Amino acid sequence: MKIWFDLSNSPHINMFRTMIRDLQRSHEVIVTSRPLANTEDLLRMHRIPYTTVGVHYGRSLIGKTCGFPIRVAQLVRFLRRRGVDVAVSQSSFHSPVVARLLGIRSVYLNDNEHAAGNVPAFACADRIMVPEFLTAQNLRRQGASLAKVERYPGVKEGIYLWEYAQRCSASAPGSASAAARARDPQARPRIFVRPEPWTAQYYRGPRNFLDDVIGALQHRASVTVLPRSREQYLHYAGPAFKHCRTLSGVIDIDTIAGECDLFIGAGGTMTREMAVLGVPTISVYQDALLNVDRYLIAEGACAHLPALTAQDALDYLASRERAGPNAGLLAKGRAAYDMIKHEVTHAHA
Repeated sequence: MKIWFDLSNSPHINMFRTMIRDLQRSHEVIVTSRPLANTEDLLRMHRIPYTTVGVHYGRSLIGKTCGFPIRVAQLVRFLRRRGVDVAVSQSSFHSPVVARLLGIRSVYLNDNEHAAGNVPAFACADRIMVPEFLTAQNLRRQGASLAKVERYPGVKEGIYLWEYAQRCSASAPGSASAAARARDPQARPRIFVRPEPWTAQYYRGPRNFLDDVIGALQHRASVTVLPRSREQYLHYAGPAFKHCRTLSGVIDIDTIAGECDLFIGAGGTMTREMAVLGVPTISVYQDALLNVDRYLIAEGACAHLPALTAQDALDYLASRERAGPNAGLLAKGRAAYDMIKHEVTHAHA
């Protein structure tokens, strides 16, 4: 089979990289991408061959609306003579539309019920795969036919974090370094911060709302900022944050989970990753929470503190002990991985 993955945003690389390598043993895999956030940097870091098709059209709804058919046409031209059998994507709204135009069967995954791009994607996809917590009401609201829907167990992040947890099965990620710092009262806590998604269509909250928190924490902790774009990097590399480490490149999950005492996330995927891995995690997301986020918060895997202060962050860290990865969610994630892989490889039948 020829299997096409459109990896159009940073979280898609971690989600599919193990599956792509598994599938490459028996199938031909084609990967397309676009220059958005850290997407292509992560593809290069993980040595996944890809082709850039199109660009990102920014946060403006007008720009996204006008750019959507342009990238669809570009993907159609690129794929037309490549004999693809099945299209696979997570929240790539272009992929199911392109697949429908080319007569290709498509498997579309999504866990964000607030994304407007689900409307054309749900209409065109042959199979829609969503986490078990996504409600039928939200699916119907965006036009999904429930006959197309298959629910996978757990959360999206479990689909790939089970493999990470296996690599670290000898001990909880970072436990040795965390224990060493616990014996040293002078050690400053290591806090990682992921700012808000400036260009995401679904995000309608404020920009730079974490500046005061980061500015205060940098004098009381070792703070690492994980920017999403060059523009965001330049903001946090400025003099107001001179005591922070602001990364200009990408960093893998292993490193973050191994070094991090507290994770503060203004987005979704990376925040959930750390919560599933047992890192003390605070979501400061400013918009309506997703069903999957509500589930993790209810389970006590993370906290939602949208009005966070620096003192709140340090108090939360002091009240939390680092746990190991969430075994239940990782077991569900492994089952979900097998379910999705089976759907992809049998999609031509």
